[in-house]
Amino acid sequence: MDNALVLKRFCSRLIAIERRSVLTKESYRLEIKRFLEYLESVYPERSICNADASLLSSYIVMRHEVDKIDSRSVSRVISSLRSFFNFAVDEGLVKINPAFLLESPRRKAVLPEVMDMQTVNEILDKIDTSKPRGVRDRCLFELIYSAGLRVSEASGLNTRDIDIEGGFAKVRGKGDKERIVLFGGEAKRQLKLYIDNARPLLAGKTEKSRALFLNKSGKRLSRKGIWKNYAKWTGLAGTSSHVHALRHSFATSLLEGGADLRTVQELLGHADLSTTQIYTHVERSVLKENHRRYLPKLNLKSAGSSTNAGMI
Repeated sequence: MDNALVLKRFCSRLIAIERRSVLTKESYRLEIKRFLEYLESVYPERSICNADASLLSSYIVMRHEVDKIDSRSVSRVISSLRSFFNFAVDEGLVKINPAFLLESPRRKAVLPEVMDMQTVNEILDKIDTSKPRGVRDRCLFELIYSAGLRVSEASGLNTRDIDIEGGFAKVRGKGDKERIVLFGGEAKRQLKLYIDNARPLLAGKTEKSRALFLNKSGKRLSRKGIWKNYAKWTGLAGTSSHVHALRHSFATSLLEGGADLRTVQELLGHADLSTTQIYTHVERSVLKENHRRYLPKLNLKSAGSSTNAGMI
């Protein structure tokens, strides 16, 4: 079986059997394509049939030194290799999975970027809603914030997925898993404005797309398009936040308002509660900042009390 056919069958397995998302499939496909090309160029006498942990380690070292990938990317490489060699075992190409001997690097816990309500409003208020694309962006980013959506989830929304009056939407998250998300009154208002006034203008005379958010050509607005537009408006607002910060801010606001972790986990679509728990560290960081800010005043009061006590 040649490498092109192996790669094609592996990708089919990712979608049909492992139920991976299209984005994950594409990420794994590119990584395994790189690995197979590396194998052909550096070790032409070897194949996946006699690959071992040492060979896989040399590939990872190359990716780290040549492509300068970080620990997060190394973990993704290892996940891709493990999945690929699981496939190879099932296909009878290898007897054991050599990638199981690889150790993923420990990743430092990085606190997600969050914004307060004032900063979010400043960004949204900078959007020029005098044009259809501005109305779209105002609605889009309000919805991402109000419902805690991933960028890919917002891009993948269709018109039939939205119930404006009910205040909820059906989204497809990681692993193509569906969930129901809720959104607030301002998002409802912006959705009505967009769907009634701006979307028909973007769609043109012959609407063909089922997508909720359309680009200037009447086609589905892509993730890259969303990132680009958000960067434009944040630049005008004088900030440099990433669009994912809207989702992080949504989660943090819920927890600060008293929501429990399980509720936030369900709304965000996290498969593992440990993923949601990082937002409790964000809350702690807020507490630390308040402690640092107000402690000097408390110390000043304490010093004053001690002085008075000495005078008595």
